[in-house]
Amino acid sequence: MNDTTQRVLSLLNLLQSRPVWTGAELAERLGVTTRSIRRDVERLRELGYPVRAEHGTGGGYQLGAGKALPPLLLDDEEAVAVAVSLRLAAGGTVTGLGEAAVRSLAKLDQVLPARLRSEVKGVIDATVSLDGPVTPVDADILVALARAIRTPERATFDYTKPGGERSERRVEPYRLVAAARRWYLMAWDLDREDWRTFRLDRMVAARGTGWRFKPRDAPDAVEYVQSSITQAPYQFVAKVRIHAPAHQVAERVPPTMAVVEPDGEASILTAGADNLDYVAYHVVRLGWPVTVIEPPELREAMRELAERLTAAGA
Repeated sequence: MNDTTQRVLSLLNLLQSRPVWTGAELAERLGVTTRSIRRDVERLRELGYPVRAEHGTGGGYQLGAGKALPPLLLDDEEAVAVAVSLRLAAGGTVTGLGEAAVRSLAKLDQVLPARLRSEVKGVIDATVSLDGPVTPVDADILVALARAIRTPERATFDYTKPGGERSERRVEPYRLVAAARRWYLMAWDLDREDWRTFRLDRMVAARGTGWRFKPRDAPDAVEYVQSSITQAPYQFVAKVRIHAPAHQVAERVPPTMAVVEPDGEASILTAGADNLDYVAYHVVRLGWPVTVIEPPELREAMRELAERLTAAGA
């Protein structure tokens, strides 16, 4: 049975390595008869691999695309190449692939031998990207949290706040969110008994505890993280009505800076700030008419900005 299994896996590896093989070529490579090849092809089909057989000149066995994606068989070099690509994509060097790359990397990392993990780490350590500023995140932290979310199981990590205070956090992890080349975790903080957002670049020693949990009713992860990073950390929360459609405003305002919501033919922009002069400047430079909703201090900041601009243009 072990010999048969090994031969079927070897056959699958050959079929994945090039488009078409004749029965005689496969039999020669595997040291069996063409009849054995036909039986092994049937075994692969039973496992969900769509192996096609075409007769005549130019025909042979071919691994086709099926309705579902069957498991892939990778050799060492291919596994390292895939893992490296996923880690680079998870780091933000491939637009739009971050979250999918993390999920795939978590699955691959679970079965990747230790000797190949060291090879992957060596390639990553030797790789430098010029794809703009990226906040570095340890891929092992991404994998550990993604795995804990998928299980689901509680996780722990050491976390450093912006002021430098460091503490151990115990959480029920729910979702990883990538925003503006940073990774965030939305989780239920077990000690504070509330939802929290954590930046992964401020974490060390993230790991699953093995303790399962029953998922709670959770807020929308994207909306929660966006609100947390654009409003919660700041002294003021500014809200203004911009007389332009929301989709046009959103094209000019990064989601990590403000929340833009439709308001009829206009839009409402909500942003946090410790300095309202900063909000006044960026709202004015958008170029559309603006009405301040709150706070009253923002109206004063807008008036002062208008006076400075008028004086500068005199």
